[in-house]
Amino acid sequence: MKINARTRARRLAVQGLYEWQVSGNAPGDIEKQYLVEKELHNVDIPYFRELLIQVPKHQAALDEAIAPLLSRKMAEVDPVEQAVLRVGVYELVHHPDIPYRVVINESVELAKLFGAEQGHRFVNGIMDRLAASLRSTEVAASHS
Repeated sequence: MKINARTRARRLAVQGLYEWQVSGNAPGDIEKQYLVEKELHNVDIPYFRELLIQVPKHQAALDEAIAPLLSRKMAEVDPVEQAVLRVGVYELVHHPDIPYRVVINESVELAKLFGAEQGHRFVNGIMDRLAASLRSTEVAASHS
Protein backbone atom coordinates (compact mmCIF):
# COMPACT_ATOMS: atom_id res chain seq x y z
CA MET A 1 0.00 0.00 0.00
CA LYS A 2 1.35 3.40 -0.99
CA ILE A 3 1.47 5.89 1.86
CA ASN A 4 0.80 9.52 0.97
CA ALA A 5 2.80 12.52 2.14
CA ARG A 6 0.14 13.72 4.58
CA THR A 7 -0.09 10.29 6.25
CA ARG A 8 3.70 10.32 6.62
CA ALA A 9 3.46 13.82 8.14
CA ARG A 10 0.89 12.57 10.69
CA ARG A 11 3.12 9.62 11.61
CA LEU A 12 6.11 11.86 12.17
CA ALA A 13 3.99 14.38 14.11
CA VAL A 14 2.64 11.67 16.43
CA GLN A 15 6.21 10.56 17.12
CA GLY A 16 7.24 14.16 17.81
CA LEU A 17 4.20 14.80 20.01
CA TYR A 18 4.90 11.63 21.95
CA GLU A 19 8.45 12.88 22.54
CA TRP A 20 7.12 16.29 23.59
CA GLN A 21 4.69 14.70 26.06
CA VAL A 22 7.25 12.31 27.57
CA SER A 23 10.41 14.45 27.52
CA GLY A 24 9.01 17.94 27.80
CA ASN A 25 11.31 19.07 24.98
CA ALA A 26 10.06 22.13 23.10
CA PRO A 27 8.11 21.31 19.91
CA GLY A 28 10.37 23.69 17.94
CA ASP A 29 13.45 21.80 19.11
CA ILE A 30 11.87 18.46 18.23
CA GLU A 31 10.96 19.82 14.79
CA LYS A 32 14.56 20.91 14.13
CA GLN A 33 15.89 17.55 15.33
CA TYR A 34 13.45 15.59 13.15
CA LEU A 35 14.18 17.67 10.06
CA VAL A 36 17.87 16.78 10.44
CA GLU A 37 17.69 13.17 11.71
CA LYS A 38 14.55 11.57 10.27
CA GLU A 39 13.92 10.13 6.84
CA LEU A 40 11.69 12.78 5.30
CA HIS A 41 11.17 11.32 1.84
CA ASN A 42 7.63 12.04 0.63
CA VAL A 43 6.57 13.82 3.85
CA ASP A 44 4.26 16.85 3.78
CA ILE A 45 6.72 18.98 5.79
CA PRO A 46 4.42 22.01 6.24
CA TYR A 47 1.67 19.75 7.61
CA PHE A 48 4.13 17.96 9.92
CA ARG A 49 5.24 21.36 11.22
CA GLU A 50 1.68 22.54 11.68
CA LEU A 51 0.68 19.47 13.72
CA LEU A 52 3.85 19.46 15.82
CA ILE A 53 3.58 23.16 16.69
CA GLN A 54 -0.19 23.73 16.77
CA VAL A 55 -1.30 20.65 18.71
CA PRO A 56 0.73 21.68 21.80
CA LYS A 57 -0.53 25.28 21.44
CA HIS A 58 -4.12 24.02 21.48
CA GLN A 59 -3.57 21.19 23.98
CA ALA A 60 -5.93 22.54 26.64
CA ALA A 61 -8.84 22.93 24.20
CA LEU A 62 -8.13 19.57 22.57
CA ASP A 63 -8.01 17.80 25.93
CA GLU A 64 -11.19 19.59 26.99
CA ALA A 65 -12.99 18.13 23.96
CA ILE A 66 -11.66 14.62 24.70
CA ALA A 67 -12.07 14.55 28.50
CA PRO A 68 -15.87 14.05 28.71
CA LEU A 69 -15.55 10.89 26.61
CA LEU A 70 -12.91 9.27 28.80
CA SER A 71 -13.53 6.88 31.67
CA ARG A 72 -10.26 8.07 33.24
CA LYS A 73 -8.19 11.22 33.39
CA MET A 74 -6.31 12.25 30.24
CA ALA A 75 -3.04 11.93 32.16
CA GLU A 76 -3.83 8.21 32.65
CA VAL A 77 -4.31 7.59 28.91
CA ASP A 78 -1.35 5.96 27.14
CA PRO A 79 0.94 8.72 25.78
CA VAL A 80 0.74 7.33 22.24
CA GLU A 81 -3.06 7.39 22.38
CA GLN A 82 -2.94 10.92 23.81
CA ALA A 83 -0.86 12.08 20.83
CA VAL A 84 -3.11 10.30 18.32
CA LEU A 85 -6.31 11.68 19.88
CA ARG A 86 -4.91 15.20 20.01
CA VAL A 87 -3.93 15.09 16.33
CA GLY A 88 -7.36 13.70 15.42
CA VAL A 89 -9.28 16.34 17.38
CA TYR A 90 -7.04 19.06 15.97
CA GLU A 91 -7.87 17.89 12.45
CA LEU A 92 -11.60 17.66 13.17
CA VAL A 93 -11.64 21.22 14.53
CA HIS A 94 -9.07 23.00 12.37
CA HIS A 95 -9.24 21.10 9.07
CA PRO A 96 -12.84 20.85 7.89
CA ASP A 97 -11.33 20.20 4.44
CA ILE A 98 -10.35 16.70 5.63
CA PRO A 99 -13.42 14.43 5.69
CA TYR A 100 -14.20 13.19 9.19
CA ARG A 101 -13.99 9.56 8.01
CA VAL A 102 -10.42 10.18 6.85
CA VAL A 103 -9.55 11.73 10.22
CA ILE A 104 -10.98 8.72 12.07
CA ASN A 105 -9.30 6.20 9.76
CA GLU A 106 -5.92 7.93 10.03
CA SER A 107 -6.25 8.06 13.83
CA VAL A 108 -7.07 4.35 14.03
CA GLU A 109 -4.16 3.47 11.74
CA LEU A 110 -1.77 5.58 13.84
CA ALA A 111 -2.98 3.82 17.00
CA LYS A 112 -2.46 0.43 15.33
CA LEU A 113 1.03 1.42 14.21
CA PHE A 114 2.31 3.01 17.42
CA GLY A 115 -0.12 2.17 20.21
CA ALA A 116 -0.92 -0.70 22.53
CA GLU A 117 -2.50 -3.89 21.21
CA GLN A 118 -6.13 -2.77 21.59
CA GLY A 119 -5.42 0.96 21.59
CA HIS A 120 -6.91 1.40 18.13
CA ARG A 121 -10.33 0.29 19.42
CA PHE A 122 -10.18 2.90 22.19
CA VAL A 123 -9.12 5.60 19.71
CA ASN A 124 -11.83 4.56 17.25
CA GLY A 125 -14.57 4.84 19.89
CA ILE A 126 -13.42 8.26 21.07
CA MET A 127 -12.94 9.60 17.54
CA ASP A 128 -16.37 8.35 16.39
CA ARG A 129 -18.05 10.21 19.24
CA LEU A 130 -15.92 13.33 18.73
CA ALA A 131 -16.76 13.40 15.02
CA ALA A 132 -20.47 13.10 15.84
CA SER A 133 -20.28 16.16 18.08
CA LEU A 134 -17.63 18.28 16.30
CA ARG A 135 -18.79 17.54 12.75
CA SER A 136 -22.46 16.75 13.37
CA THR A 137 -23.68 18.16 10.04
CA GLU A 138 -21.10 16.23 8.03
CA VAL A 139 -21.75 13.00 9.96
CA ALA A 140 -25.54 13.37 9.59
CA ALA A 141 -25.19 13.99 5.85
CA SER A 142 -23.13 10.83 5.45
CA HIS A 143 -25.84 8.74 7.12
CA SER A 144 -28.72 10.02 4.96
